[in-house]
Amino acid sequence: MSDHAVLDGRRARGDASRRVVLQSATDLASVDGLDGLTIGRLSEASGYSKSSIATLFQSKERLQLATVAAAREIFVAQIVEPARSEPRGVRRLAALMRNGLVYSRDRVFTGGCFFAATAADVDSKPGPVSDAVRAGLSDWYAYVGMQIRYAVDAGEIEVDDIEVLAFELIALDDQANSRSLLMRDERPYALAAAAMRGRLRAAGADEDAVALLEL
Repeated sequence: MSDHAVLDGRRARGDASRRVVLQSATDLASVDGLDGLTIGRLSEASGYSKSSIATLFQSKERLQLATVAAAREIFVAQIVEPARSEPRGVRRLAALMRNGLVYSRDRVFTGGCFFAATAADVDSKPGPVSDAVRAGLSDWYAYVGMQIRYAVDAGEIEVDDIEVLAFELIALDDQANSRSLLMRDERPYALAAAAMRGRLRAAGADEDAVALLEL
């Protein structure tokens, strides 16, 4: 076997190990926060030794950054990509908000929304990890706002302030996640969806688009 083949095999095994460890890391961080993500806890959860995890990530900060990146990929795959089957504007907006509620309700992560959990952990702390969480959320906020802008420009809805509507819809999503976790109850998701439907109806959205927010 050539040296190149040996290196490729090691790289493939390393990548596979990294994926397994990060799967455990994202779930742990959704419950314990990024500061609570220790190599010891991760070793227990993933089945990999502490030394193997240390070799894969080199430092706690690099582990945290890799965990945020992995969670962001899952967020996009679960919420954003499926919504892209709908045309830009109010239909994609409704699909995004529904997907966000389902992602939390179905506990893709044990602690609900990964970014809601970790934002509270790092919001007042400077540094690359806080910047990574902030960047992920900023992109989400901007994408929701973009769909509202498309909907307004296309005459699908009328709103006084695009940023306010985006804030309201995201706040409903966040509150459903938080209350459901605290109360151990799925009803907040139905309440949030109903409130979102009402807000879109008030803005003049077509009922077919509003119906996409049925849970």
